[in-house]
Amino acid sequence: MSDLLQQSYDECKRLNALHGKTYYLATLLLPKKKRPPVHALYGFARFADEIVDDLASTLSDQEKADALRTWGESVLRDLRNGKSDDLIGRALVDTVTKYSIPLEYFEAFMKSMEMDLTVTRYNTYDELMTYVYGSAVVIGLEMLPILGYNDPRAIEAATALGTAFQLANFIRDIDEDIDRGRIYMPLDEFSRFGVSEEMLLQRTLTPEIIEALKFQIARVRELQAIAEAGIDYLDPISRPCIRAASELYCGIVDEIEANGYDVFSYRATTSQWRRLRVAGVAFIQTLFARLR
Repeated sequence: MSDLLQQSYDECKRLNALHGKTYYLATLLLPKKKRPPVHALYGFARFADEIVDDLASTLSDQEKADALRTWGESVLRDLRNGKSDDLIGRALVDTVTKYSIPLEYFEAFMKSMEMDLTVTRYNTYDELMTYVYGSAVVIGLEMLPILGYNDPRAIEAATALGTAFQLANFIRDIDEDIDRGRIYMPLDEFSRFGVSEEMLLQRTLTPEIIEALKFQIARVRELQAIAEAGIDYLDPISRPCIRAASELYCGIVDEIEANGYDVFSYRATTSQWRRLRVAGVAFIQTLFARLR
């Protein structure tokens, strides 16, 4: 591996460790050779997210859109050409080439990132899923060739788990997203429980909002159950990592319940004790998988 390519993978790893602590913890359960490509996928996704929410926070929406489109087109062009001079792009191109990851996954991701600059409400679950496919589902689909799988049903499981991860984050971040002018909840489903957009914007926990949140949390768990059944289709050495990630990410909804569903006053986080427990169990499972 050249020095420039190593620098690229190192930067992706740094971004993962800095911004995706739970995700990074899960990757440590993978064999060493599988970790760098996973970091490369995270680095790409994180850098695009920073353009939308962080790095370009002082720019107008149009300037953000232009910056995102310019960077995204550059990376997609590099993926088509099989080479890149971009710090993040080098590792991404190397990973995509090695594992023959379809380019359309990255095109879908960029489309969802652009939606973040123009779409602030989702009236139905189907509308929200258009965004979720590009923002989360494709990440899992990109990882499948790296993790290894022996049955196409693993694709359905990866789709379900990516959706569950994203919905759990949406529920947790309702208050934070309102600050950004967005609501990532299906408004028609909330209306069935008597919750209007105006009620959400008031950020006052009501019995109606609690019932609406219970409905969304039940969906997260249903999707997680579908995904759990499909983890056995993965390479045995990769299963402990994904099971750990599933419990830690989807476990966010357990913390929301523990907080009395108050997503406006508390930002639910997975406790340090739970992270250590899950990591410990997964580490033992990984050792057994390697011995086998």
